[in-house]
Amino acid sequence: MKKERPVNLDLSTIKFPAAAKASILHRISGVVMLVSLVFLIWAFAVSLSGPEGFAQIENLMTSFIAKFIGWGILTALGFHLIIGLRHLVMDMGYWEELDSGRTSAVISIVLSILLSVLVGVWLW
Repeated sequence: MKKERPVNLDLSTIKFPAAAKASILHRISGVVMLVSLVFLIWAFAVSLSGPEGFAQIENLMTSFIAKFIGWGILTALGFHLIIGLRHLVMDMGYWEELDSGRTSAVISIVLSILLSVLVGVWLW
């Protein structure tokens, strides 16, 4: 029996194609959005507890850390939405070829980066 499979695979040397990067980042952005729900639900509950709670959340949301967290949440949401739309188009039978799939992945990632920058400008 031949054993030609790699024994000690160095993952840092593997070059993932753009479509694989988009797919992996799509899953990561989904997890980020799920985890961020804890923060968002807490902030929503405190802000609805009364005028004091609303003022507390309003003061918290003006800090750099809260804006950074908000930017991260909105960036994950935008990326997840754009890549999700790409997956929907692929489910309809388009962009399934190697070249068009690569191009759509690169365009989706670039659009997500631009959206992230725009969200950052809007927040700050």
